[in-house]
Amino acid sequence: MSASNRPIYVTRPHLPPLKEFVDHLERIWASGVLTNRGPMHRQLEDELARHLGVGHVALFNNGMQALVTALQALELKGEVITTPYSFVATTHAIVWNDLVPVFVDVEPGGFNIDAGRIAAAITERTCAIMPVHCYGWPCDVERIAATAQRFGLKVIYDSAHAFGVRIGGRSVLEHGDLSVLSFHATKVFNTFEGGAIVCPNAEIKARIDRLKNFGIRDEDHIEAVGLNGKMNEVQAAFGLVQLRHIDAAIERRGTVCERYRELLAGTAGIELPRSDRSVQWNHAYFPVRVREPYPISRDALYERLHNNGIIARKYFYPLLSELPMYRNLPSAAPANLPNATRLAREVLCLPLYPELTEADVERIVGIIRVPERFP
Repeated sequence: MSASNRPIYVTRPHLPPLKEFVDHLERIWASGVLTNRGPMHRQLEDELARHLGVGHVALFNNGMQALVTALQALELKGEVITTPYSFVATTHAIVWNDLVPVFVDVEPGGFNIDAGRIAAAITERTCAIMPVHCYGWPCDVERIAATAQRFGLKVIYDSAHAFGVRIGGRSVLEHGDLSVLSFHATKVFNTFEGGAIVCPNAEIKARIDRLKNFGIRDEDHIEAVGLNGKMNEVQAAFGLVQLRHIDAAIERRGTVCERYRELLAGTAGIELPRSDRSVQWNHAYFPVRVREPYPISRDALYERLHNNGIIARKYFYPLLSELPMYRNLPSAAPANLPNATRLAREVLCLPLYPELTEADVERIVGIIRVPERFP
């Protein structure tokens, strides 16, 4: 298959040099320790905390288990305010903890929960707020913190997209009571599957470490109904190698994003993601909004790209509030969520990964700029 017609996917895992990973595997084999917080696991936790500029990191085998455990660790009961514009793990984790998700619309012109609408959704049953740093763009963390403090609520950030993101030089992961990362293969930083909880102190990290290991305190005591969320040594080894190359990978992702901006600038009906110099973004995704007067709909553009081997994503569609298990919640009514409803019908995430070539970008943009020329 020629380079001009090979499939281009929305993302591909960034793979570091194979020899470096094999060297780590040989160390694992020599140690005989494959899991249960082995040396690679401990090393990755320490190196991630330093790299991200946070206090403590608790590794998990995937981001969903990390979300479930973060909510459990705070011993919540009642309702959790969240966004309908996210991946399904956000609300599933709430329900797994026998909590009720309450949806609040996203901000006008943005992708994150509208911090100004949160207070109106708070009831006597509200126990927490779970915002999402969608596409890696930070939420209005200051306003959310003020609302949480005013009503005595916990804040757990779903930071699945926000690896390495900073606001004014400070890690966005430091905000909230806990912040949860995903290290899935599609993320900026990955460990095949994986995730982590960023913890503000050693005490809460110790509790989370017990909960991710079945609730075991020591050989003679099990103190809680935990789960098996431990990251194994092979995943941790891959993460250690990834971490040595992550800055270059993010820089390359930024170059791709800038090229998209240059080539798509002025395309009528294609709205590009905002730019803010106060935010050190990780270039996790490149979402565009397909709006009038663009000549075809978002779904038609999606199909045209797919027909030509460009696997873009309607990310996030459908809304969480439209899924069968959530659509009957009072907060899920479309009339309550006009901004999110429009987003879900307009956004298309374009392919973005470090190995995406200039020719790839030009091929993608060529279809977007003149869709009528392509089947």
